[in-house]
Amino acid sequence: MADYNNITLDPVCPSWLPEGMNASMLRLDKLDPVISGNKWFKLKYNLKEAREAGYQTIITFGGAWSNHIAATAQACRENGLSCIGIIRGDEIHSNTNTTLRHAAANGMQLRFVSRAQYSAMQQSGHPELEKLRQEGFVIPEGGHNAAGARGCEEILSLFPMEEYTHILVAAGTGTTAAGLINAAGAAQEVLAIAVLKGAGFLEKEIQALLSPYHRSTWKLLTDFHQGGYGKINRELIAFMNQFYLQTGIPTDIIYTGKLVMAFHQLLEQQYFPANSKVLLIHTGGLQGNQSQQEGILAF
Repeated sequence: MADYNNITLDPVCPSWLPEGMNASMLRLDKLDPVISGNKWFKLKYNLKEAREAGYQTIITFGGAWSNHIAATAQACRENGLSCIGIIRGDEIHSNTNTTLRHAAANGMQLRFVSRAQYSAMQQSGHPELEKLRQEGFVIPEGGHNAAGARGCEEILSLFPMEEYTHILVAAGTGTTAAGLINAAGAAQEVLAIAVLKGAGFLEKEIQALLSPYHRSTWKLLTDFHQGGYGKINRELIAFMNQFYLQTGIPTDIIYTGKLVMAFHQLLEQQYFPANSKVLLIHTGGLQGNQSQQEGILAF
């Protein structure tokens, strides 16, 4: 299973980092080539609950290039569990999609549904969701539940993290952000960088997973999505390439590229007080870069 010894805490010193500002990146992307980044932490307690309840089949949801789908398929194979992936979109593209090919090779049964059906069948009480629960243990899209947040609380225990004043993480479902908020100290602020357009609803999603005893402060920032979920522009690609050439750290087009770009823009807005120490959480997801044409990225 994933080896925490692979994870590193790397200093981040791009040319645009102001003098006196200290930044580091927690390289969760190094955890495992497939069960990468925050994905394992969100799956850990979900798989534990499934095993303890006697389930042999895991069922979950995701898009065609979903990091969660890829990670779940691999984790289930390594844990001797069968799995089913409910995939949003058309089966026509599955043969040319490396994420789905690898998931299928790891034993995941892929079921393709329309976008409308995909959304409907995840609603509590929906007949199709209840049918799925008769087949196996259902993990929500992105591992977004209390067990997922509980696993993400452990991220800040990997290294001594008390010195950091701000913790930045990309937010898709808000699960990782919730876990970090629960685990962070009273003197720390967690900034959840939404990668979806119109993501104000994530405020409630995060709030629902918070411990009543959490001590940190937090904010959901919704202006750094670069056009919306999965939306990519030349500015983002150029920024990711420059960041890699200056730091040696690869980022992904969906989450961490936008995270680091948001950090840069917040610095320009002078958001951080002098002598702040900023921790960036690299949540992995680099496999999603395979959706891009070869040669666009410098890594």
